[in-house]
Amino acid sequence: MSKWRCSVCGYVYDPVVGEPDEGIEAGTPFDNIPDDWVCPDCGADKSFFEEM
Repeated sequence: MSKWRCSVCGYVYDPVVGEPDEGIEAGTPFDNIPDDWVCPDCGADKSFFEEM
């Protein structure tokens, strides 16, 4: 599974870790994150994320 980086602030979503504080379990691929999810650091929506 690929990591995804926010092009606004540089936050990296790692699907191996997930984002437990946001309710996203470890092992969740980026494509399976709800469309209304936003970057936990800057609030940018998923369209600002780039696959690494």
